[in-house]
Order: sequence, then structure tokens, then C-alpha cells
Amino acid sequence: MSLRCFRLLTIRCIPPPFNLSRFNSRVLNCGGRNMNQAKIGTMVNGSNCYSSKVVINDPKLLHQKKAAIRLAGPSKFQVIADFDNTLTKFWVDGCRGQSSHALLQQENPEYNAKRDELFNYYHPIEYDPQIPVDEKTKLMEEWWGKTHGLLIEGGLTYDAIRNSVASAVIAFREGVVELFEFLEERDIPVLIFSAGLADIIEEVLRRKLHRTFKNVKIVSNRMKFDQNGNLVSFTGKLIHSLNKNEHALDMAASLHDHLGEVDDQLIDSASVKKRTNVLLLGDHMGDLRMSDGLDYETRISVGFLNHNIENSLDSYRKGFDIVYLDDAPMTGVVKLVSEQFSPASD
Repeated sequence: MSLRCFRLLTIRCIPPPFNLSRFNSRVLNCGGRNMNQAKIGTMVNGSNCYSSKVVINDPKLLHQKKAAIRLAGPSKFQVIADFDNTLTKFWVDGCRGQSSHALLQQENPEYNAKRDELFNYYHPIEYDPQIPVDEKTKLMEEWWGKTHGLLIEGGLTYDAIRNSVASAVIAFREGVVELFEFLEERDIPVLIFSAGLADIIEEVLRRKLHRTFKNVKIVSNRMKFDQNGNLVSFTGKLIHSLNKNEHALDMAASLHDHLGEVDDQLIDSASVKKRTNVLLLGDHMGDLRMSDGLDYETRISVGFLNHNIENSLDSYRKGFDIVYLDDAPMTGVVKLVSEQFSPASD
């Protein structure tokens, strides 16, 4: 995700929900046999009946992947998830939700303005298809580095993070807690990959979910504070939008109970890489790269297409095995995982 999507002053109310009527010709009736045709909807009671919230491009291939994951069992399985607009909602109470980076407000507003200036310059570069990846990667490193420098120079504090999260327009999708609990009970790791700030993501988890999960790890940029709660540096390698993948596993750490705690134990990346079956959750085509560096055997990719559906649906259904539309809840993913690892299959 980008460093900044919007600010509180630019929150906009949502338009009417996307109308799927123009895609009615692509919806199969119950019992349809054309398995190559994209299906829009959700399985109902195990039949081929569909509603209007999910697209499955290749049901036969998805069935094969599910069978392979079920056969291998939970010890070979892991979940890799993007944070902003994937675990969190795109719309919150009728207004556009904030990202974990955009919600941060420094106590000195001058530095918020400086970060906005960087966004206005670098954000178009991030999505410019004419710029070679190698050149763009260097520019993204430059952007993230300058932004982190402004956070330090501007005197970011614990209190600023707490206050920013407390007043933020951000919420988790329905079903996220149930998903985390189900996976935690089976010792299945969840790796949250984010180009944002791990400390803010943790504070959002604490404030919004009111608990932490032993199986959830964060791969993101992490801050280091002094004894007075002032940001002094960042630890580890810099993670930006173009290197958010399994190559950054040595940055992953368990969730902290309190803001500012020092990492006590990084995850064992070797043991994670032995889990060769993957459920990948994302909201951006670039999130499909989060599993790069992992020699997986089977991967089910789930994409949340939250907006611009009419223009993006074709590329999403070709890239992801399952596409949930219109800021859908996480309940479909909960059902998918529970079907793989029910008590009978554990």
C-alpha cells in the first residue's frame, strides 16, 4: 500500500454500492457445468448456486488446490496477509477508511505537510508503468527513507501514535477475529506483510481487537523509541511497496502487548518456509508478490476488490483464485479455512 492515501480532512462518503447487474450474463445457474466461465457469487450449502459477492475464475483448479491443502494438513499451512484494506475495511461507517500510515498525525503539523509533499511527488511514480522496476525500487527506497527521517526529525512520540489510532477511521472486516482464533487454535501462523509501520499496526490491533494472537507475526517497518517515548530510529531493513514479500522474513516478530516493547524473539523463517501451502490475502495485484521467495507447493490467493470494480474485475479474477467484491467481510475466508481443517481432517 502507499505511504498515504488520504487525511482526515479529505474523508469522503461512499457512493452507492457497485451494481453487478451488467455482469448477470456471467452468472451460472444452479447446476451449471461450464467450469471455464467466471462465476460471480458464493457457494450456497455446497451447491453451485451463487450470489453477487465473489468471483471464482477456475472452480476446478480451486477444488484441486483445496484438496491438496486438506490432504497435507495444518502443519504444512500458513496465511500471508496484507493489512490495509485487506484485514481492514475500505469503507467505515459510510466514509473511506484510513490506512495504517495515513492515520498517523505528528504533534508538529509542519511535518504532516512535509510528508504530504513527498506523497504528492512519489505516489505518481509508484504507479507509473513507464518507469523500469529497478529505477522505481530505488525511488521507493528514497521515499520511504525520507518519510522515516521526517518522523524522527519531527519528534514522533508514543502519545502521538496512541492519539492517532484513537481518532482514526479504521476498522477490521467482520470475521477477522474468528479467522485469527481458528488459526491460533491449530498453531497455523499468520504473517501480516505491510510497507507501513509495525508499531501502528499493533496499536490498531490492541485498540480495535482488544487482544493479541500468539500465531500472528508482522513483517513491517519497526520503530525504536528512547526511555521518554521519543522515536529515535528504525530497526532492520526498510520495507517498501516493492519488496513486501517473504524475502523480508527476518523482519518478522511476534505481536507486542505494549507500545514500544523491544523485540524479544524474531520468528524462525526456516520453519515458516517449511510450510509450503499458502493462503494469500490481498487487495492489490501487487500483493500477489508477497509469497515471492517462498517455494510453495500450493497457494490459494484471495483478493478483495473494494472499489473500481468495473475496470479492475478482469485482471483480479485472472490473478486471484477467489475475488471478493464490494468491501466484503472476511466470513467467506473463515469458511474456506474451516473446510480445510475441520476436526475430521485435523
